[in-house]
Amino acid sequence: MTINIGASSAASIWTTIDWSKIEKAVYRLQMRIAKARRQKRFGKVKSLQWLLTHSMAAKLWSVKRVTSSQGAKTAGVDGKLYKSSGKKLQLAKGLKTRSYKAQPLKRVYIPKSNGKKRPLGIPTLYDRAMQALYLLALEPIAEMQADSNSYGFRPRRSTADAIEQAFRVLAGKHCAQWILEGDIKSCFDSISHDWLLNNVLIDKRILREWLKAGYIEDQTLFPTAEGTPQGGIISPVLANLVLDGLEKAITKLARGKTRHKVHMIRYADDFIITGDSQEVLENDIKPIIVEFLEQRGLTLSNEKTSITHIDKGFNFLGFNIRKYQGKLFIKPSKESIKSFLMKIRCVVNANKTATAWELIGQLNPKILGWVNYYRHSVAKSVFTYVDDCIYRRISRWTRRRHNNKNMSWIRNKYFHRCGSDNWVFFGTQKREDGVKGIVNLANASFTPIKRHIKVKMKARLYDPKYTNYFVNRKRGGEAKLYHYHVVSQLNLFDERNWQLT
Repeated sequence: MTINIGASSAASIWTTIDWSKIEKAVYRLQMRIAKARRQKRFGKVKSLQWLLTHSMAAKLWSVKRVTSSQGAKTAGVDGKLYKSSGKKLQLAKGLKTRSYKAQPLKRVYIPKSNGKKRPLGIPTLYDRAMQALYLLALEPIAEMQADSNSYGFRPRRSTADAIEQAFRVLAGKHCAQWILEGDIKSCFDSISHDWLLNNVLIDKRILREWLKAGYIEDQTLFPTAEGTPQGGIISPVLANLVLDGLEKAITKLARGKTRHKVHMIRYADDFIITGDSQEVLENDIKPIIVEFLEQRGLTLSNEKTSITHIDKGFNFLGFNIRKYQGKLFIKPSKESIKSFLMKIRCVVNANKTATAWELIGQLNPKILGWVNYYRHSVAKSVFTYVDDCIYRRISRWTRRRHNNKNMSWIRNKYFHRCGSDNWVFFGTQKREDGVKGIVNLANASFTPIKRHIKVKMKARLYDPKYTNYFVNRKRGGEAKLYHYHVVSQLNLFDERNWQLT
């Protein structure tokens, strides 16, 4: 695909681009790369990767992906942001492979749940766009080589698929009873550069630029001898490539000892392995993991790696998985519930003088996002509990604002009836046409619990055998949620205004 950038202004060109055609053009090349990889024609793979990374369609798609994300608001060491359409198009035009040299990362620290801080390296937006460009060429390779039960940072796969797989291998009466909870110590920061350069099918010079770019902290440049930049868009795929093969190494042992019921489920660097006994996991499986990781410069975290019985339960990806009297239940973990309610509390406390409309505008995305994540688990009672906690917090917010008013006045101003619920918190705002709009606070317990349909284990996005499968899955496979919309008039609000999306 060619685009004549000089034909008119850059801004007008960017706004008139047909992104569906761009995406299809990129996808066709990715399918050709995946086909060449299946046929083990590595010379053909390299030539097609060169063609993709030098195509204008791929450059445009990469820039759109980078500049449309939340990270687009954060600049790297050069301080440059690309907000206007004209700058975005010029960025795409300026992606040059031959003269490319990566700039150092900007080092920042983000808090972890255990109180410690995690180092994060932020590349410049130009470097992020280059990484996104080469990610398009690397992703088909990564998909062809991926472990069957790897679910993190892969297209068309999610945590819901990983949790559903955990249910399948643990729910039965005769399933494995012991689980090894694995966590890799500083995974992104410890990956061997030599292993990546020798085993990842990508332009070695470009990859070396990213790995050896270094980082700047307190105006001082530090070298990077190992690891991948955690803030880089390509880093999760590189980490997946490093860990792919671990499942095959473990199941190879299981073929000779099928009675041990060994299964592995991995999401990025977090994984669980099931087994029939604690001895098998400790003496047979764990040494294989240690040896596999050691070749790639990685080690298991002693703090987070443990072996647990299913009756005691364990946490995985924010869920608690445990058997009660022989029946498996998967629920939101207590830590996740506590963390979510703390975020709600912080938002409410930070908006003491905001209007109800503004407060709901900040709370609803958090509530709906959280319940959307857990809607496939045994979470109905948890959703009800969360609603009660949020109601109590909102009730204190209303009384603090109007400490000289009685409860009847507060109810008439901030609460109304919705269906069977008499205490629904709402906010109003006049639109430009003078009509009063209304929005309700999202109710977690209104979200229907629905079993997730797991993606097929062997399905690959870039395999033509599964093209129709993924198309049909995208059209009708997602569970639909109840949520709220702003309606035009207060007196029209009733259950008819709820919509399925």
